Amino acid sequence: MTDDLREAFLRVRGEVGKAVVGQDGAVTGLLIALLAGGHVLLEGVPGVAKTLLIRTLSRTLQLETKRVQFTPDLMPGDITGSVVYDPTAGELVFREGPVFTNLLLADEINRTPPKTQSSLLEAMEERQVSAEGVTRKLPVPFLVAATQNPIEYEGTYSLPEAQLDRFLMKLVLDLPARDAEVEVVTRHAGGFDPRDLEAAGVAPVLDAATLAQAQNAVAEVTVSPDVLGYIVDLARGTRQSPSVRLGVSPRGATALLAASRAWAWLSGSTGVTPDHVQTMAIPVLQHRIQLRPEAELEGVGADAVLRSIVQQVQVPI
Repeated sequence: MTDDLREAFLRVRGEVGKAVVGQDGAVTGLLIALLAGGHVLLEGVPGVAKTLLIRTLSRTLQLETKRVQFTPDLMPGDITGSVVYDPTAGELVFREGPVFTNLLLADEINRTPPKTQSSLLEAMEERQVSAEGVTRKLPVPFLVAATQNPIEYEGTYSLPEAQLDRFLMKLVLDLPARDAEVEVVTRHAGGFDPRDLEAAGVAPVLDAATLAQAQNAVAEVTVSPDVLGYIVDLARGTRQSPSVRLGVSPRGATALLAASRAWAWLSGSTGVTPDHVQTMAIPVLQHRIQLRPEAELEGVGADAVLRSIVQQVQVPI
């Protein structure tokens, strides 16, 4: 049964590949986030298929998906919902916002001010929305996939640290290699329409029930005390690095555990190894650390700092 579940998840990558070219790492990262029950931040310049990737993935999973285009004038109630007057019933009623879905595509999340960005905090952490003294649970599963343009682009806002910490991982979508870009152009020359995924042959593979079974299987992946200690040592290493102003919190350590477990299961292992932890370290931790100004002036990136910490922390035998 477990092997069948794993094979189904691996088939998702093939289906997504019918519409998205050259982003296999991002697809795998999204599958890991789904298995771990976490949210994903996708960063890349415009035009690298961030939105198409999420739309294609949602089709293969048969999950309800809603999209919100984040703009400077977007209000918190436009996301979570608001209380409005219903003239038919003659009373105030709560009108659900787009956050009430399985997969919320928050497109260009850093183009809206922090006040609106923070409206997602409760939904991402507690899987619920509170309004007018009433708490409403969100559907299960619930995942936020947020796209973000690099911060140096005009008209963007930095995400609050509290919100960044609620993303399980950050996936960076680079420009495709030449061969992949030729394939993209060739597909469009042949009539590919990114708005018509059915015509592209993208077929449903999983559903919410299958995803829940896979998440239960991931929870059974064993983690030895030594590997747990290794995860903690990596988190503590970020707090002790001379290049880091703000290191990884305990929430970040638990996120690294969850992602490592999911990656171990997806790769066919029954237990988490240090290799699984090292693979997940950069995507899970890179958005959780803040570098000192002098490190940024020297052009040191968060990924380079994390690679150095991974090399320095002793690996359990």
